[in-house]
Amino acid sequence: MTAARVRDNRFLVALLIVAVLCSAGVALYLNERNTRQQARELALPESGDWIELDVTAQDIDPGAGDLTLFVVPVPHGGLAAEPGSVAFSRQVVITVQSATRTELRAAAGEAATPQPVPADFHAGTVTDYPFDRHRFAVSFAAADTAGSVPVGVVFVDADPFFLVHPTSTPSASGATVLAGTVTRARSTFILAWFMIAAMWALALAVMAGAEVLYRGRQGMVWPSLGWMAATLFALIGMRNAAPGSPPIGSLIDYVAFFWAEGIIAACLTFTVVAGTRVERRKRAEAAAAAATGADP
Repeated sequence: MTAARVRDNRFLVALLIVAVLCSAGVALYLNERNTRQQARELALPESGDWIELDVTAQDIDPGAGDLTLFVVPVPHGGLAAEPGSVAFSRQVVITVQSATRTELRAAAGEAATPQPVPADFHAGTVTDYPFDRHRFAVSFAAADTAGSVPVGVVFVDADPFFLVHPTSTPSASGATVLAGTVTRARSTFILAWFMIAAMWALALAVMAGAEVLYRGRQGMVWPSLGWMAATLFALIGMRNAAPGSPPIGSLIDYVAFFWAEGIIAACLTFTVVAGTRVERRKRAEAAAAAATGADP
């Protein structure tokens, strides 16, 4: 097989690998998108007069330790003004209990509007990024003029940076408790792992370059020094671009960022010191040769 034929085959293999990787990326995206768009029915009553709460999780903020749930009450059975209608036949008060108490009111003859409800995390540490897990629990109870009304929950996750794993169970008091675990989205995991690998790769590349310059006794090679310094500051920008803006001191820093910055800074300093010694020795040799009349 000729060398040209071998190069052509390698090019085709490279194209095939790129096509497979791109296809896998598109498949992962479609899978995550379809998973997010699915509404999950949790603890729905099977019959009678009850209220469906369409709950959408948005604005998740692990730094502040909370998330926002947008709640839309939908009547069923005799609570609906007409069969299939979203308007209530009588006034209903929905009590939401998390860290704070919130009341949602649906007037008779009117459809309920989306209401934001705050919910606080009761577990989880944001500095575990990107492996942090947070838990929350919210209690929903409804009542009309005749007494308590059963409540069911339909949950949708809408925050692109997080994935919520919800559970819902009726409590002994007649309320429905929505609990959930919040983790980072798959895309955040992929990008965080890429950043960790890239930080280590760049740090090791700078180390290899410093080793070549030292063993070659090449002195002050300014393009190489500029590349090392640029890499040192470029990693800071990469770190600050991490999705979700993790605080300094997160797990990703101790796993990659701090080490990469330390290695690059040490290699840059070592290369400058070694290069300075080489340049001084060259100047001393040139001065000695000039003093003896020899050709430098």
